[in-house]
Amino acid sequence: MTAGPAAADGGGDHGPDHDAYSNLRRFVTIWCRAIYSVTATSMTRGEFEAHLIPQAAVLREALRAERFDPRPAVGVGAALVDAHCTDPEALPSILGVIDAYLVLYCSPGDDLPADQARIRCSRLQHAVAVGFSQALRERTLAEQESLSRAALGAQAEAERALAASEAKFRAVFEGAAVGIGIADMDGNVVEINQAAARMFGGEAHIRRRNVRDWVHPENDPAIRGLNGELMRGERDGYHIEKAYMRADGSVLWANLQVTLLAEAAGPPQYQLALLEDITERRGLLQRLRHQATHDALTGLPNRALFFERLDQALDPDGTVTRIGLCYLDLDGFKTVNDSLGHAVGDRLLVDVAERLRECLTSPDQLVARIGGDEFVALYTDPPGLTAVTDLATRILDALARPVTLDGRDLRVHGSIGIVYGPVGSRGAADVLRSADITMYRAKELGGNRYEVADPDADARAITRHGLTNRLPEALERGEFFVEYQPLIGLENGAVLGAEALVRWGHPVHGVLGPDQFIPLAESTGQIVPLGRWVLEQAARQARTWQSEHPGAGRPPRVNVNLSPIQLHHRDLVAEVAGVLDETGLPPGSLCLEVTESALIGADEDALKPLRRIADLGVAIALDDFGTGYSNLSSLRWLPVSVLKLDRAFTRGMRRHPADPVDLKIVEGIVSLAHSLDLTVTVEGVETRAQAEHLRALGCDHGQGWYYARPGPPEALHRLSLADAG
Repeated sequence: MTAGPAAADGGGDHGPDHDAYSNLRRFVTIWCRAIYSVTATSMTRGEFEAHLIPQAAVLREALRAERFDPRPAVGVGAALVDAHCTDPEALPSILGVIDAYLVLYCSPGDDLPADQARIRCSRLQHAVAVGFSQALRERTLAEQESLSRAALGAQAEAERALAASEAKFRAVFEGAAVGIGIADMDGNVVEINQAAARMFGGEAHIRRRNVRDWVHPENDPAIRGLNGELMRGERDGYHIEKAYMRADGSVLWANLQVTLLAEAAGPPQYQLALLEDITERRGLLQRLRHQATHDALTGLPNRALFFERLDQALDPDGTVTRIGLCYLDLDGFKTVNDSLGHAVGDRLLVDVAERLRECLTSPDQLVARIGGDEFVALYTDPPGLTAVTDLATRILDALARPVTLDGRDLRVHGSIGIVYGPVGSRGAADVLRSADITMYRAKELGGNRYEVADPDADARAITRHGLTNRLPEALERGEFFVEYQPLIGLENGAVLGAEALVRWGHPVHGVLGPDQFIPLAESTGQIVPLGRWVLEQAARQARTWQSEHPGAGRPPRVNVNLSPIQLHHRDLVAEVAGVLDETGLPPGSLCLEVTESALIGADEDALKPLRRIADLGVAIALDDFGTGYSNLSSLRWLPVSVLKLDRAFTRGMRRHPADPVDLKIVEGIVSLAHSLDLTVTVEGVETRAQAEHLRALGCDHGQGWYYARPGPPEALHRLSLADAG
């Protein structure tokens, strides 16, 4: 047994390399057990198993490769033929073990999804079968050539000794396992052996015919001129796979080799054809190819075949000038699986696949299943965008009909993203990504519709995706910082504190405001660690202000925004209390701002965390008040002490005279708030006129560009007022 494979796998006594080699040996043992009995080899079982180890290692490395390439597996098939695995039963046994055990014992790990591993395994089987068939064919042809030369030698001997040579020639000619036919230079068949007669279904079907009569529609038109080139002396022979019609009408696929027979001197007089029946082998390869390129459940082309066709269509040197692609995802399919089970879900997918097939109207259209409930329709060289949208419309109409399963009507709809354009500008992955992004845009618009890809929308979606992925590491790398916008007492213009506003110093996009990343943080749950970090930073800063100005009257307060997601975080109360303890900030110097939409209509369980925080002495502000349809009576039992009026109420106060309606509304809200012992803060104060109107109406605090824009913490105590209007 050679040391090569063991050395390649580590071969040590411990560690993952040892485990990998052990798994490889298990696979090889199973493989040897399956095929040794049908192998005409002179090797012992142990020697044959050692011969299989490097071949199995080739399959394993191809399966695990980051960039998949099945071609090395062709050499595995050839190596097995070299080891005399030439019995007709050998190839199914070889492929069966690879199919059943390669992924199990040579798994590529968690980096590659299971369905992709199976696709790779199928393509490796196909490559092994190709290598096996090619090597077997070459071996057979070598034997055929030997027989052919023996036949020629026998014929030459026959001219010198007719009686003896004729017997020898006939023995070789009739006893050959391959089909042998002889035709004159005009192509008329003059002699065939029994093997050829059996292949064609009878001697009468082939004898006295001309080779030019054997035209079959499955043959490549390029092979029709080969015989003429042979007759004209432009080639010495040719070797092709060719289809023939048998006597019973079935198709015979033969591995055909044709040469000319000539005397030692003089022109050729006959054509010699050697034929090997490869019909069954070709059928096996076609079945393997179909299994590797089609979805087992629906029978549709799978992801591998779709990408193969898409790559061909996008080839700038090809004949296709433009493509249309419809990316379909079923709306609500997960609900069907979760409520009715995967068996019903599978039957639903089969029905959907059949409906999608019916939507195709020309050979230029292909539909494939590329994921669980994801399908794509590829349209090569459509006459225009309308033709592609018509295909999408047919698909949506086909899905609109209920699917009846077990007496139950199931309604299924889909969202479609369409990509249309010329080839050559983008690769297959880019096209599919654009279609995927567009499909999700259709879902966001309500589903059961199609949307056409837009480069600007794609760019925005890609940017959002990049920001979302970078959020966790951005917090770890210290890319976030906090700015502070002062809160001003409207009665005397004193700086009472500031609102903490988080910013993202992105290394590529520059400084991003909260509207650009807070929704992403909320959708991914990153708002919880980010919000905790902002609370810690703001509390430390407020404590620093108080330390720097110990005798400045009432200590400045800091306001921190709470996301609705944070309100439902189970550790919120403990985190707030912990920050106060760690920083030494008095609870009365902290105010947490919660949006009106998060509190109005909340039940008592949802309000418990805020009540416990208020019990600590922390102020709670109802932010953006007035943006929703608030039940004002609910203010009596909400745990809030501050109302922050939305800037929409003050736009009519930017100039004198102010909008009387806005004045009446704000006056009423202020009166109601004060009667409930709530203070009123107004956002968006941009002009002196607004400040004067709000002061006259009795508002307590103001915040806005008129006083200062958000800035670094040290700017709070060098505040200079300026009219921003």
